[in-house]
Amino acid sequence: MDRFSSTTLLPDTFVGTRDDVTEQFMIIWGQMKAPLIVPLLRIALFLCLLMSLMLFIERVYMSIVIVLVKIFGKKPEKRYKWEPLKDDLELGNSVYPTVLVQIPMYNEKEVYQLSIGAACGLSWPSDRIIIQVLDDSTDPIVKNLVEMECQRWASKGINIKYEIRDNRNGYKAGALKQGLKHAYAKQCDYVAIFDADFQPEPNFLQRTISFLVHNPELALVQARWVFVNADECLMTRMQEMSLDYHFTVEQEVGSATHAFFGFNGTAGVWRIAAIDEAGGWKDRTTVEDMDLAVRASLKGWKFLYLGTLMVKNELPSTFKAFRYQQHRWSCGPANLFRKMVSEIVRNKKVSFWKKVYVIYSFFMVRKIVAHIVTFVFYCIVLPATVLVPEVEVPKWASVYIPLIITILNAVGTPRSLHLLVFWILFENGMSLHRTKATLIGLLEAGRVNEWVVTEKLGDALKLKSAIKAFKRPRFRIGERIHLLELGTGAYLFFCGCYDLAFGKNHYFVYLFIQAVTFFIMGFGYVGTFVPHS
Repeated sequence: MDRFSSTTLLPDTFVGTRDDVTEQFMIIWGQMKAPLIVPLLRIALFLCLLMSLMLFIERVYMSIVIVLVKIFGKKPEKRYKWEPLKDDLELGNSVYPTVLVQIPMYNEKEVYQLSIGAACGLSWPSDRIIIQVLDDSTDPIVKNLVEMECQRWASKGINIKYEIRDNRNGYKAGALKQGLKHAYAKQCDYVAIFDADFQPEPNFLQRTISFLVHNPELALVQARWVFVNADECLMTRMQEMSLDYHFTVEQEVGSATHAFFGFNGTAGVWRIAAIDEAGGWKDRTTVEDMDLAVRASLKGWKFLYLGTLMVKNELPSTFKAFRYQQHRWSCGPANLFRKMVSEIVRNKKVSFWKKVYVIYSFFMVRKIVAHIVTFVFYCIVLPATVLVPEVEVPKWASVYIPLIITILNAVGTPRSLHLLVFWILFENGMSLHRTKATLIGLLEAGRVNEWVVTEKLGDALKLKSAIKAFKRPRFRIGERIHLLELGTGAYLFFCGCYDLAFGKNHYFVYLFIQAVTFFIMGFGYVGTFVPHS
């Protein structure tokens, strides 16, 4: 065995060169660390701690408000005048306002029947409701199917209009704006909007329109989303946890305190006069719904969120579709903040405290800081302290604050508390993608106005899930392979190895598990695991 020593396998010159390179690297690292790396890392840590405190205070504030609302707060029917609209013997159906129901869609082959059928089943006098299907489909087969579905309902006496455009200018905002220009739409007082996978219950209009009729200061009534495919896989359960917090806490707090929140783009009813006064639909960002809500709020209009009114819809069930959606949801608000912050500051119609709420809480903390601090602190700075032990992270910042924030976020979905660890890893992993999108929005860079319609599977969900298991995976750089996630995973893995071998912080378990999460995301395998309820 002596014949096969390292000196035989590796020439002395190679070993010497390798040792020289390692020694030179350590010398350079030692020279850079004290004057450059340590101060920069301390500055980064200070900024992360500041952002963590901002997020922590915001979460605690919302939790206190939501508890007070649940215990002492009045129900929407008590805060605002509400009574059901009833038939009048003399006036007949004229006591009911005319409502336009808009259903924008784009190549929605799997779900178009669900939304059209649900809209046509809404309980409202037939001569006081118009269903408007805004079809921007580019697939002629899908277009034909949607048109035939509209004709089928029209033959049953439903007042349904099938509208198409010569182009897709403005995407969803452009379609909604064009839909309001039709002569019959101008006769309507209110417009209900449902995306193609949304299925409102028959009493949806009865529960929402009454608030708008009896309270002229209200511009919008927003319903809550519930998800038909939340149990499909682990990824959909993670989405449900995040969105449930948004609806049960963020929307409720905004509605109860400032009568303002972001319109969710669907499952809501607008007063058309408010849309017109706010300047109509605009396509300057990928969040046309939030854009309209902020502009209407600056005109003095109020919004109402009905958490007890639920509308079924579908979560993205593929990682590709989810990434596109999250890019749009992260990039759009940041870009809108850039465009509107000065307008909000100069506005004279709303109070100082409402401006603070919109700028600081709604935009800064929830739409920008939350994404950036999650990635930079937990995936960059905290691991870096393993390599630079001179910089220490306070225990309250590395353990207590994230633990409290996580528990407060998870309260919205009690049935998924046992999946909390998976949710933390998933959210940290997605924070890279969201941070990148947020920076693109703030800087108005490359993909700032990229709009990709979220893929929906509808009734084909189970069939496609079964077929997908037998399909050979396609590996396309940029589609299935995500290099930034893989690079971050490699960095975390290296930091974990260093911490295990030489470190004092003992973060290696977290670093290894989070690295694996990034590798899974990097190879596009998220969503393949089905959780136990």
